[in-house]
Amino acid sequence: MTPRLELRRVARSFGGLQAVRQVSFSLAPGEVVGLIGPNGAGKTTLVNLVTGVYRPSSGAVFFDGRRIDGLPSHRIARLGVARTFQIVQPFPRLSVLDNVAAAALFAGGARDLAEARARAAQHLAFVGLAEAAGRPAAALTLAGRKRLELAKSLAMNPRLLLLDEVNAGLNPAELEVALGLIRRLAERGLTILIIEHLMKVVTTACARVVVLHHGELIADGRPADILRDSRVVEAYLGSRFARQPGAPR
Repeated sequence: MTPRLELRRVARSFGGLQAVRQVSFSLAPGEVVGLIGPNGAGKTTLVNLVTGVYRPSSGAVFFDGRRIDGLPSHRIARLGVARTFQIVQPFPRLSVLDNVAAAALFAGGARDLAEARARAAQHLAFVGLAEAAGRPAAALTLAGRKRLELAKSLAMNPRLLLLDEVNAGLNPAELEVALGLIRRLAERGLTILIIEHLMKVVTTACARVVVLHHGELIADGRPADILRDSRVVEAYLGSRFARQPGAPR
């Protein structure tokens, strides 16, 4: 089976800083995978390489067997790759509905504004924002803006969805709602890469986890195995903790 997403020895440097170092992994169609690592590990840079914000310094990125590194972001989006952003920035004066309709027009294949708004209404209902459709996006709470960001990405009709810390800043009740949405998306067969710090999200929603540290891939496996991996423990908590009796091996 052709991977939905495949990275082959992908690297990216910014001057003398190597942000991503020879990273290789793949996602199968319908797979839900977590991407974790300490702050500065290179997670968002990797997402930017997949989505065309940056070009790799070396290596290659494939989507459904087609090489996409080097393509501009709008072309990658129209192929079926959508993302959310860590810092949520909707069009504040546009209505919630038209924020999502804009995504449907941009990359979702909507033929006109009426069709885009009809699709937008469906996605808002899915994320629980139907009652807010007519409000300006600036009026939403942080949790509402996070849901709006998800609705916008779904309006692009993706086959691969990259969720960049979509749950950051949510309280426990809001987090449970967000996890429910991710589960429902997984049930649809959507391929999802979840970039996260919250281990509850990773262990609940993901069947597999890949770990970056200083731009390198240091682990790839089931969540339970990853949590016992001494390299992962050291990356998050330091070598002193990793050497303590009873620490993971």
